[in-house]
Amino acid sequence: MAVELVGLLFLVAACGGSDSAVTGNQSATETTPPTQRSESSPTAGVTANSSVANVDRKVGGEVGDLAPEFGGIETWINGGPLTMEELRGQVVLIDFWTYTCINCIRTFPFLKQWNSRYSDDGLVIVGVHSPEFEFEKDYDNVVEATQNEAIAWTIAQDNDFVTWRGYNNRFWPAKYLIDKDGVVRYKHFGEGGYAETEGLIRELLAEADPNFLANNLPLPEDQTVDPVFLTARDAEVTRELYGGYERGESDLLFGRGGYVQQMQYFDSKDQVANFSITEDHQPHKIYFEGAWHVGPESSTHGRVTESFEDYLALVYSATSVNAVLTSDSGEPYKVRITVDDEYLTDSNKGSDIIIGGDGESYLWVTSP
Repeated sequence: MAVELVGLLFLVAACGGSDSAVTGNQSATETTPPTQRSESSPTAGVTANSSVANVDRKVGGEVGDLAPEFGGIETWINGGPLTMEELRGQVVLIDFWTYTCINCIRTFPFLKQWNSRYSDDGLVIVGVHSPEFEFEKDYDNVVEATQNEAIAWTIAQDNDFVTWRGYNNRFWPAKYLIDKDGVVRYKHFGEGGYAETEGLIRELLAEADPNFLANNLPLPEDQTVDPVFLTARDAEVTRELYGGYERGESDLLFGRGGYVQQMQYFDSKDQVANFSITEDHQPHKIYFEGAWHVGPESSTHGRVTESFEDYLALVYSATSVNAVLTSDSGEPYKVRITVDDEYLTDSNKGSDIIIGGDGESYLWVTSP
């Protein structure tokens, strides 16, 4: 099977959009409906009063609540099982993530830095993997993603969203800081807020251990704004896009315009439709060419092709594009990628793009 993704890119964006890489806007993905959002609560230095007796606190994910116990965890990776009770006396950072979420992935360097700097001082990071897509429930897929990203902290596989609901969480990524008494002291949704978060980590470690001495290492900075992009006319970063109709209908319902403009898409739920792309490409919309099966969570090839005659097209605005791809058969397949009718080169390709001997740029999709 062959797929062509052309840029006018013939490709789709992944979980959290590409906002942060270009503009510094920090994105988060909400379960239903999908939105882009970044916020913290509270700001550094305005934390909940940890002296309130825990018996007087409700259990939940709001600042000042007693942190919920881990619930519904199918498996643990890199250690575990853990309980909040046994983690008392330490500072805990709960990171809700899912492995295809680009916004989650872009926070990993900061999590790794915090784990390296403060794990010996009592910081415990626990990644709660709550899947956005059905294939993200697969244990082997999560293990592979954990290894590929070189994640060293413990991962809890929350396939049924039990722990997620305990925190009343709605976003990927979401980070909750919990103090030595098991109290939620801070939360942040989306990317960014790294200096604020690390400052709170230091404060809570000092509360837990009066002998803790914060090092003089500089606090991290958020991604910077691209001034060239900001001066462009009608500057707008392409948001995250979904091929499945459930997300598409939800997006329309909430007045956001949908991800696909072609009418066959809405008339062809759970069946194969033949699409034809016109010359008028609206930016930030997916366009299908050829035979495609429109499913609730994804769109898939409606026939076997050999010459890349069926493809997706997208007029996008971003410094990079990420796609969630898989194979129904489990067999690897080739995805050709062009931008403005040209193959990618070593100067503009991503690390997973292969440049063939004839200059062809493509991906080998070997796992979801």
